[in-house]
Amino acid sequence: MSLDVHPQLLRAPRAVLDPGSPTVDSERLGFTRSALSKQIATLEAAAGVRLFERGPRGVDDLRPPLGGRVTLGGFPATALRPAPRAIARVRAAHCSIDVDFVESSTPVRIRRLRAGRLDPALQASGEGLPGWDLTGIEVEPLPSGVLLVAVGRRHRLAGAGRVPVTDLVGEGWIAGRGARGEPQFGVWPTLTEPLVAAELGDWSARFGFVAAGIGVTTVPRLVAGSVSSASRSTIRRGRDGRRVSPGSALSPAPPPRCVWR
Repeated sequence: MSLDVHPQLLRAPRAVLDPGSPTVDSERLGFTRSALSKQIATLEAAAGVRLFERGPRGVDDLRPPLGGRVTLGGFPATALRPAPRAIARVRAAHCSIDVDFVESSTPVRIRRLRAGRLDPALQASGEGLPGWDLTGIEVEPLPSGVLLVAVGRRHRLAGAGRVPVTDLVGEGWIAGRGARGEPQFGVWPTLTEPLVAAELGDWSARFGFVAAGIGVTTVPRLVAGSVSSASRSTIRRGRDGRRVSPGSALSPAPPPRCVWR
């Protein structure tokens, strides 16, 4: 829909909204209150909708407060940081909105989204993950950042900052375990023969094994901020620093996407 009106008319709503009554700003703009009311009426006629509720003491915004219930879908990694942070921000800004979080596999999440049982959902995509059919679903890419490595505080790489991939060879890895086709983190993606020390589905369990020195694990940037509170592991950025061959180039974490019906 296009709104073909003179730009001067767009100053009228601003004049009304600033003080809550058109009297003060109509004088500042150089026309009478009745002239301002006529401009508002012209703008409403062009838009085909009433913009304000007129009363004896001024006007009120017709926009009702946001309310209702929203169900957000996600996978285990999103429950560590992005999902709870998003829910907290919505609750802080809109106290009348209730947000539920539902964790499920990707096929179930997509079916629920199509059926209207989920509103938005967090979905992982990228190299090594199936190309799920999202036809008819609105997709908005979210920033993902680099892939990180979590090590125990007494690990030889703790405090090392950037390390080449060759320094990770021979490390025991705490790998993720879950449904086939789901995003899993654990072993560095370019290692050819990794030593897997344990396979665990729960993130807190993985961090516990890392803190105990049993192995190391990869952590996506989107959940890195939750590690310090989950265990005494230390996050270190895995970077080649131009010190590894092209065959060992680092791979980014699968970027998350937010999808809607």
